[in-house]
Amino acid sequence: MSTPISLRERLESGEARGSGQRVTGIDNRAYQKLKQRLHAALLDRVDLESMQRLTQDQIRVELRNLVEKLLEEDAVVINDAERKTLTRDIQNEMLGFGPLEPLLEDPTVSDILVNTYRQIYVERRGKLELTDVTFSDDAHLMKIIDKIVSRVGRRIDESSPMVDARLPDGSRVNAIIPPLAIDGPIMSIRRFSADPLRLADLVAYGSMTADMAEVLQGLGKAKVNILISGGTGSGKTTMLNVISGFIGRTERIVTVEDAAELQLQQPHVVRLETRPANIEGKGEVSQRALVRNALRMRPDRIILGEVRGAEALDMLGAMNTGHEGSMATIHANTPRDALTRLENMISMAAANLPTKAMRQQISSAVGVVVQVSRQTDGKRKVMSIQEVTGMEGEIITMQEIFAFKQTGLGDDGTVLGHHTASGVRPRFIERLRNFGVTVSATVFDPVTR
Repeated sequence: MSTPISLRERLESGEARGSGQRVTGIDNRAYQKLKQRLHAALLDRVDLESMQRLTQDQIRVELRNLVEKLLEEDAVVINDAERKTLTRDIQNEMLGFGPLEPLLEDPTVSDILVNTYRQIYVERRGKLELTDVTFSDDAHLMKIIDKIVSRVGRRIDESSPMVDARLPDGSRVNAIIPPLAIDGPIMSIRRFSADPLRLADLVAYGSMTADMAEVLQGLGKAKVNILISGGTGSGKTTMLNVISGFIGRTERIVTVEDAAELQLQQPHVVRLETRPANIEGKGEVSQRALVRNALRMRPDRIILGEVRGAEALDMLGAMNTGHEGSMATIHANTPRDALTRLENMISMAAANLPTKAMRQQISSAVGVVVQVSRQTDGKRKVMSIQEVTGMEGEIITMQEIFAFKQTGLGDDGTVLGHHTASGVRPRFIERLRNFGVTVSATVFDPVTR
């Protein structure tokens, strides 16, 4: 029986020498050329089957040893810091997402914005910063994009130049390439924390008050249908994750998303994800089809990552027919705008449905609208919590329970203001009591400033 050959032996089985030139104090261009050359030498000799039999840590050790050996054979003289950086970068190229890995490992980064291969911005604490991270060229960036989208069974090419995907940690990825992107491939990554935020964290960050958190917790437990409204990057998905954390562990939850990013912690969660059309334009599975299928899966609650089209009609139908406590997010600037957008989406699915009938369905299905927003200083806040109270004539009636009142701007650009209750006693108090949730009446008393 032959002795198994290690990964290192497989890689070392061929010549891996380069030009033999000596480089000291290498600049960025020389560094990139050296990295590409070493990477190519490794790729030519890697046995994928042997790599699959090793753990990530074992492969990293083997790669580090091989890079050291190749550097010695290539007569390249670089300092220890450059040697460690080179080894790390090659490991990231082969096992991760190349130059993006250090940014993905940085917990302070919430967004990574790749504006062609030569320019990458990140968002930290709500502020954009230009980084010194770059790709080698368009081909290098395209290779990383392909690696990301292929892992979730999607594709991107000239016939399908836009794609939504996700990273293994749930972070959302959008990529668009030429001919739609004029200057070269573009990619945006919306990060999600490995440790999901909780209500206490949002209170500590000033996103809401403890009283508001107490009410939202009660709404989640009492199976009130909730619509979370806000603009892009305002924290809608984070809020949805937080409120869903109070769903009972005995309930069966079905989630429907375009790109799976919800981080529900309950044990009984079924996750569904849409599928785009194939290269022949066939095989698409829309959110509406998934919502309809979810209704046949005996869910206690249905959660939509974002309602954006004809599935709104099926979602409202589910909320009105026994799937209480369902939730969704929607793009809108105010709670009233959220209901108007919902009405427009319903008309996409049922153009002949009278306006009054649409609004009656919305008012009977949606219990509360939570409005979130990202302020000019980058901080995210709950701007309003409003209860849908019913209909007056053909108008949906709402009453505001909590609101954020801005009082000005600080010298450093910080938004000044405070959250306050409106003094209105919401109708859902009785429902909370029926579910054994006790909320003190004083939480609804307005704050005097």
